[in-house]
Amino acid sequence: MKKVVVTGMGVISPVGNSVDAFTGSIKAGRSGIGQITAFDTSGFDVTIAAEVKDFDAGRWIDGKAARKMARFTQFAASAAAQALGQAGLLHGDTARFAGNPERAGVVLGNGIGGFEVVTESFRKLFDAGPRRMLPLTVPLMIGNEAAGNIALLFGLKGPACTQVTACASGTDALGQALDLIRAGRCDIVVSGGTESCIVPFAIGGFQMLKALSAKYCGEPAKASRPFDSERDGFVMGEAAGILVLESEESAAARGAPPLAEFAGYGAACDAYHITAPDPSGEGGGRAMRLALADAGLAPEDVQYYNAHGTSTPLNDITETRMIKYAFGPHAYRMKVSSIKSMTGHCIAGSGGLEAIACVQAIREGFFPPTINLEHPDPECDLDYVPNAAQYGDVSAAASGSLGFGGHNGVVVFRKHALRN
Repeated sequence: MKKVVVTGMGVISPVGNSVDAFTGSIKAGRSGIGQITAFDTSGFDVTIAAEVKDFDAGRWIDGKAARKMARFTQFAASAAAQALGQAGLLHGDTARFAGNPERAGVVLGNGIGGFEVVTESFRKLFDAGPRRMLPLTVPLMIGNEAAGNIALLFGLKGPACTQVTACASGTDALGQALDLIRAGRCDIVVSGGTESCIVPFAIGGFQMLKALSAKYCGEPAKASRPFDSERDGFVMGEAAGILVLESEESAAARGAPPLAEFAGYGAACDAYHITAPDPSGEGGGRAMRLALADAGLAPEDVQYYNAHGTSTPLNDITETRMIKYAFGPHAYRMKVSSIKSMTGHCIAGSGGLEAIACVQAIREGFFPPTINLEHPDPECDLDYVPNAAQYGDVSAAASGSLGFGGHNGVVVFRKHALRN
């Protein structure tokens, strides 16, 4: 079976708009959560989110092209430009793909699409009629346009696909990309997840589900507190995390140093409930076992598990059971943490961000913290790296994502012998 390696990464996130800035923030335990600035929150119970800050897509991609993209697509394209640049796959003069375009694909995860476009076009439709709607409403709003725009911008002519499995979308996209390369259909795939839905409709909808934290709106940095007994819901975030995945042979032929090996993927569905996870933890635990088997690793080979860790009452207890189901006694010996305590829950963007956190943990030998873990939930009794990063050798790391609909996806990364 072909080995697949990571040769480039890119980040747009609430805690930094580059891999280095993102890594520095999660090492420092820095929260990206604050009061919502995207819209007037008067009348909302929830007034906080983890917004991307100081973002200008023109720093990474053509400004004219960016103006024809929804925000989630701008995030993805900007992170893809960073990742392709790090991988050495862009012609400097044209910023086009420096390789065989027919052997290069795109697989992105997205849950919702251009929600701000939908919101604005509905407003115009109801206030002034259809002739006042945004002319590009449809191409801006549909979720596949991030993958399509990345292919268009950089000239990638292989498969361009979008994975939609709610909050597991980014992780499942990476798994689909892994399969494309292993099957020999592509040599290189740009993959990960992207999301931007900090808009009244989304905040209001999740607020009505009682899924969002409302208790800490006066102290936003404390609101996301996975595995803490005082957690009361997740904090909406927005982000893109993009990786360049490449067959080991392709990377070696180019002289591109692997950052890590993408070793395995597993997926399973709870088939239990449309929003709640199966409280037994069997579905997510089975996805973890499948990912370990795909990577050829035993539970004891993994030093770090990046949890989905949303800070909702049900998720954190259930995910703890999933980890115990899959890792057995080793669950108590390895480090587990949730960077959502800092980034918020970036929906499909989370899978890409958290995969990058795993690669960086391997490269730099650290365990990201779970901040705000002040009153541990007795039912969440693993080592969640409370409040401050820890340091040590990481030879293998895994990341799991759970989505509405019972979707569970897990990816596994490990050191590569020739890593840089």
